[in-house]
Formats: sequence, C-alpha cells, structure tokens
Amino acid sequence: MPRFDMTTIGEGQLRYSVPLGAGLERAASLDVNVTGTEANVSSLLSRLGWTCGWITGLPNTPLGRRVAGEYALSGLDMSAVLWSDQGRLAIYYVEFGSPPKGTQVYYDRADTCFVNMTRDDINWEYLLDTRLLHISGLSVPLSPSIGAILMEAVEKAKARDIRISFDMNYRSRIWSPDEAARAIAPFLESVDILFFARGDAQRMYGFHGSPEDIVRQLGELTSAEAIVTSLSSEGIIAWDRDNFVLEPALEIEVVDRIGAGDAMVAGVLHGWLQGDVFKGLRYGVMTAALCLTHYGDAVYVTREELEELLSRPPADIVR
Repeated sequence: MPRFDMTTIGEGQLRYSVPLGAGLERAASLDVNVTGTEANVSSLLSRLGWTCGWITGLPNTPLGRRVAGEYALSGLDMSAVLWSDQGRLAIYYVEFGSPPKGTQVYYDRADTCFVNMTRDDINWEYLLDTRLLHISGLSVPLSPSIGAILMEAVEKAKARDIRISFDMNYRSRIWSPDEAARAIAPFLESVDILFFARGDAQRMYGFHGSPEDIVRQLGELTSAEAIVTSLSSEGIIAWDRDNFVLEPALEIEVVDRIGAGDAMVAGVLHGWLQGDVFKGLRYGVMTAALCLTHYGDAVYVTREELEELLSRPPADIVR
C-alpha cells in the first residue's frame, strides 16, 4: 500500500498584492499570502482527508519557514523539503484591476532554492511511494534542471505503474505558446488525467469550436484516459474517451481570481481519488468558487464542510 495518495514537486512562493484600485508603483503596504500551484493542490487535498507529500526547495529563513508552516497546517507532509542556507524564495506581485487593464501579475523567480535543485536533491522513493503523481506545466520552464527532474519523475512513475496527473497552467509571462507546446509534448504522452484550460488550448494550439471539439482535439495530443477542461465562467467539462460531462460554474461574486484553477484541480482529483472523475467536477466547481470568493490562493475547507456545501442551497448567513 503506498504511503501517499498523491505527491508532487513544485515551488513555494510568497504573493505580495495591493487592493483593487491601488497600484504597485505607489504602494505603501502589501498583503502577503503563501502560494505555489502544486502545493495549493496538495494542501487542499490534505484538508480533504488525503495523505499528500510535496517536494520543494526552501531557504532556511523566516520567509521559507513561513511557506512551510502555512502548508504544514493543512496536513501536507513536509519531510522531503530541501532546506538551503543559500538562495532565495520565489515571489510574485499582484496588482488587482478591472477592465480595461485587468489584474497584472509580475514574477520574481530567478535563482531561487527551488530552481537550483538537481536530481540528486530529490528523494525519489518518497516521491514514488504514491497512488498519484501530480505535475504542473507551470514548473517545466523554470530551469533546465527542474524540467529534467519533472520529466524523470514522470518516466519513473510510468515505469512503476503510478498514475500521473498533469495541469498545463500556461503563463504567458514565463514562455511563449510555441515553447510551451514543444516542451510539454513528452509529458502528454504519459499522463493519465490531463487538465487543460480552454484558453490555453486556444493560445497554444489554435484549437477552436465547441467545448467538446476542443477536448477531442486535446485528446489527439495525449493518451490520457480523462481530460478535464476549464471553461472559465461557464464551468468544467470532462471526457473519459466515452462520455462528456459538463458541470456549470456556480453564480458568485468574484473577489480574487488567482488560485481558482489550483482549487478546481484539487476538487476534481478529490473525486478521482474516490474512483469517479465526473463526481470530481461537482467538487471542482465548488472549490474553485470558494477560492474565487476570498483573497488568497488557499482554500480552507474540510471534507465534511465541502459535502455540506454541495448538499444545501447557498445562504447569506448560517447561524
């Protein structure tokens, strides 16, 4: 029996942001949140009762310990973190905005403890002692060594018949659509469950048509048994090579969009780990909604609270 339900590799970060209507250029103070796309997924799954492990590199500083402490509170296993007395923590800055400009994200991720990790820093037995390995395409271009580590992780998982989840997570300020399409092609050959947003499919491959058309086109790029595609405010669609299921998004008032994709992935995997990816769609739209309706990337919900939210009508106040 594997030690973990899911393991992952990814970078821990701090997010500095200013409120809607304020600008970074003249900010007098910044809000601080802990983040990291893979850790967001695995920490939410930990809160939902699954046993999850995370491999990362962090500086042995108050900032690094802030990241580790936040995720440890969720129950995420931190025993494979590589602590370093050199290097720095990744940061990104958020300037919330409304059209015509919209929200702007600025990355500061060069020369961090994580991007400088090598394959010898990875506890491979820890990583592969799992039912599911989760990889994010966002991490592939961060450094040549990280890209190679992630590819080796997928190859080793495949050799051990470990299931593999891959979330594209395209970021235009990290690489171009053509660069991303070329780099992830080997990953797509091996994954079992693929998360690929409709907007990313359009930007990277020029795919168009109905949601079903786009998912089928994605299916030609991969042998994944399940493809899950976010349709933004329309909801989520999934295909298991036989059937399509569409789960509409909930009607909400958006507070903070960042992190909602990670929350959705965690919700869907919550269903997949129970043996039902389509059931996961209901969880995914709810966890995404919970993320969208508060500031910060993390979603603080238990399995019992999630089930209760899905079973009752929305309420303004619960007394």
